[in-house]
Amino acid sequence: MTDDEVLAEFRAAKALLDGHFILSSGLRSPTYLQCARVLMDPRRAQRLCVELASRLTPPVHAGVTAVVSPAMGGVIAGYEMARALGVEAMFVERPSGTFELRRGFALTPGQKVLMMEDVVTTGLSSREAIKAIEAAGGRVIAAACLVDRSGGKADVGVPLTALVTLNIPSYQPEDVPPGLAAIPAIKPGSRAAVA
Repeated sequence: MTDDEVLAEFRAAKALLDGHFILSSGLRSPTYLQCARVLMDPRRAQRLCVELASRLTPPVHAGVTAVVSPAMGGVIAGYEMARALGVEAMFVERPSGTFELRRGFALTPGQKVLMMEDVVTTGLSSREAIKAIEAAGGRVIAAACLVDRSGGKADVGVPLTALVTLNIPSYQPEDVPPGLAAIPAIKPGSRAAVA
């Protein structure tokens, strides 16, 4: 699957949006990828995650025994990746602002984990999820995402495999270009913006 074919899936799902968006990181961007729309079709979600799984290195493919994703956005992608790899799927969530494993999910000490995201922008959320996974006893050997919108610059602390890597600009709120600032900003994600 080429980058153009992946982006065609986003366009077909009306998930590649143009405008003025407030990202969950608090950054502003003229482009938003609404993965929830892409993943709402189970056949599409499966197709994309099977393709992404095929891009993992053989040691990751062979070593991972669980996929853990951050809630909310990564849950479906994590589940589909776990299905593609034939392993368990779990997620971390933020009941009080910090990621933690809950709902009876448990990792054995040293269990090899793939951390799965929907979209990576700065890598902060991924690093926070990895910290929680490791606090629960897991050993994150790699990360994966549907979209790396940092152009490959985001550092999540482990090797990151993306289905598509894009270089989409993002700005601090005080540095938004005038043309973008003239468009009303909207917050389409699941988390409150960090100013």
